[in-house]
Amino acid sequence: MLESAVGAVGYVIRKLNQVNESAHTPQARFQAIEIIEAVILALVAVATAWSGYQAAKWAGNRAEQYAKASRLRVTAEGLATLAGQERIYDSDTFNSWLAAKLDGKEKAAEFFERRFRDEYRPAFAAWLGTDPFNNMQAPPGPIFMPDYHNAKHEQFLSLNKEAADIADRGTKSGETGDQYVRITVLLAAVLLITAIGQRFYFRGVRVAFMILAWLLLCVPLWQLLVLPRI
Repeated sequence: MLESAVGAVGYVIRKLNQVNESAHTPQARFQAIEIIEAVILALVAVATAWSGYQAAKWAGNRAEQYAKASRLRVTAEGLATLAGQERIYDSDTFNSWLAAKLDGKEKAAEFFERRFRDEYRPAFAAWLGTDPFNNMQAPPGPIFMPDYHNAKHEQFLSLNKEAADIADRGTKSGETGDQYVRITVLLAAVLLITAIGQRFYFRGVRVAFMILAWLLLCVPLWQLLVLPRI
């Protein structure tokens, strides 16, 4: 690669010397066009390499973000299952307590009350505070109280939201990588136009292709400057 770069620089220097030696001649003007075309090709080569590198990096970042989001979702689903089981336990234990209470079985009611989860007790106490046996407007049970909380369910919601945010970042990374791929396509078009122009020996036609290549090259170069990089 170093030898190629040195050879390219030497080629440009030789062309510049030839232009200086034969200034204002048609051959010199053609040599000047060749130098500009060489500069265009060099810029295309560097920009294409950088664009391809960034596209690969952003694609890897997208895959990494998606994998992380998937792991979080798996963990969140496990917590959701455990939270559902605890909710069923709370409901069953409360129903057993309520049945014993209504049947006047105080010892059985006390037994089931001792079986309440620590997390469930504040909601149960708050529900009793609404005088549910006399107040027809009281909530049906403690799980319907604002005081009812389930840590695993809250962790599930938090992890699920985090997974969604990470997946969104992965999607944006993929979109950025796609933009770099489109830049590579534009650079290939610049390369094609320059190569076609070099096949003509009419100076006007060749200059027209060269100008078109320059104008088209400005678009991907500007995009490479403004796009985020890794």
